[in-house]
Amino acid sequence: MMGRWLAALPLVALAACQPPAAEDYLERGKVTEALPQASAPLPSPDTTGAVWAPSDIDERLLYGVPGETPLLAFQCERGGAIARLAFTRFAPADREAQAMMAVVGNFHALRLPVDSTYNGRAWLWQGSVEADHPDLEAMTGQKEFEATIPGAGSVELKPSPLVRSLVNACRATPEDEEPDEDAEPAR
Repeated sequence: MMGRWLAALPLVALAACQPPAAEDYLERGKVTEALPQASAPLPSPDTTGAVWAPSDIDERLLYGVPGETPLLAFQCERGGAIARLAFTRFAPADREAQAMMAVVGNFHALRLPVDSTYNGRAWLWQGSVEADHPDLEAMTGQKEFEATIPGAGSVELKPSPLVRSLVNACRATPEDEEPDEDAEPAR
């Protein structure tokens, strides 16, 4: 009988032990420095009366309610080997945040990385995609489409021939463009 007791003694001693990982675990897990927090999500904007309109800048369209701050800007950027279409979502963004903007419509879905960019007054969402990206067709069809950034809401966008024209013009290379009939011939 004594042999059994002696054999069980290590188990009893082990059960009485409190492992170091369980001691003062609450105090060890406390964070003493403030960690950055994401802003509260914004509601989706009301797009009643919103329209596409040309900007004062060439090859740039604005979408929004006339007389109010635009909801979205869409611009062709040339200069690299391939032209790009740049997007600006006029919604406050957290400093140096990153997200994916989903543009869904017309049987296409475009997923576009966007970064918060400081424009001198505020942090806004901006991103770009190559003009020849096939999923830009989400914007060029005859049906409404939607642009969503997590935390910045969804913008419902109406179809427009202005959007189709901008995408097609941005995709065109100089060889694709027709010569100006009024221009003098090269000598």
